[in-house]
Amino acid sequence: MCFTSKVSIAQSPQPTAPPNGAGELLQLLRDQTPRTRAELAKLTGLARSTVGARVDALLASGLLAPSGEAASTGGRPPVRFAFNPEARVVVGADLGATHGRIALTDLTGRPLCEIGEDLEITDGPEVVLDWVTSTTSKMLDLTGRTAADLIGVGIGLPGPVEHSSGRPMRPPIMPGWDGYDVPAHVSRVFDVPVLVDNDVNIMALGEHAVAHPDVEHLLFVKVATGIGAGIISGGRLHRGAVGAAGDLGHVAAPHAPEVLCSCGNLGCLEAVASGPAITRALAEIGITAGSNADIVDLVRGGNIPAAHAVRQAGRTIGEVLATCVSLLNPSVIVIGGSLAQAGESLIAGVREVVYGRSLPLATSNLQIVAATTGVQAGVIGAATMVIQHALTADRVDLAIASQSAS
Repeated sequence: MCFTSKVSIAQSPQPTAPPNGAGELLQLLRDQTPRTRAELAKLTGLARSTVGARVDALLASGLLAPSGEAASTGGRPPVRFAFNPEARVVVGADLGATHGRIALTDLTGRPLCEIGEDLEITDGPEVVLDWVTSTTSKMLDLTGRTAADLIGVGIGLPGPVEHSSGRPMRPPIMPGWDGYDVPAHVSRVFDVPVLVDNDVNIMALGEHAVAHPDVEHLLFVKVATGIGAGIISGGRLHRGAVGAAGDLGHVAAPHAPEVLCSCGNLGCLEAVASGPAITRALAEIGITAGSNADIVDLVRGGNIPAAHAVRQAGRTIGEVLATCVSLLNPSVIVIGGSLAQAGESLIAGVREVVYGRSLPLATSNLQIVAATTGVQAGVIGAATMVIQHALTADRVDLAIASQSAS
């Protein structure tokens, strides 16, 4: 059962088959609450015969499955039906500067199998994406699924991405990736939609889906080797005109020294408050930290200069976020990324400045919290991106129509 053609959203054809309404019914059932045909007819106001036909179509697709029986009011007990998240599987891949993590998930984004390895994004797109496809094949084998069960692949990259085409656009730390057709490369192995976004956007999707599903306005900030933000506005990811929204790391940091950034500008937030910036600050006072993990270990081990350096980075990030709070008015700011594992030092610095500099109206109910999804944020978010794309009502209708015609 194919939910849409391969490659990116912009290149996917719009549904042309007449809708049968089963897709709309599925949206109601995706809360996984079992319901009978009669209950569905009452909820939708549709005739029982119409509901029955739509339920039958969803049962045939596998997206719906029987889920016990309701209490009998006389005669045979009516059967309840619920969304079947195991009907298909999704791949979510989170590619960082020095790591790769892939999860095979069900249709709720719940990981069924995960594999993470050290890799260098600088090895180039062919090497890295071949690892993605080979690892996907391995996970399908491990879980007893096949490529026919796969409805899409979501990929997060550590650089700017034109979401409509899935191509990285002049990524500072990804030599050889500029303009590379990522969806086409993956689609040579798996003939499914391949959606690509920057890593912070997919982390925002993952954290929102798992920890804050009812929050309409959320700002996810990743602090690691780089710094970036994912913006959830009105319950939806906001990418901007060309996918560049949330590029927080290359905003000029107020009062910061004019340190050269990887983008070529001076004084960017990423150049003065990221992991490498903290490493340099510690080296100046004779403390060696070769990686972000070393910084976290120093802080957790009670190293006071390291804790002070991380807190100062938090203050610098907070100066930029105070402007974001005034502009976007989020109700939750989530701090994630590897440096967020350094206890309260980083978040305390952010809170200190944001609460002190933003207007009381914007901060009266503002929460600034640590991410809860950890290393899974990216893979869950990448899978969520695909699920949101594939399970729209019109694409489900089109898939059911195609299945009926074959």
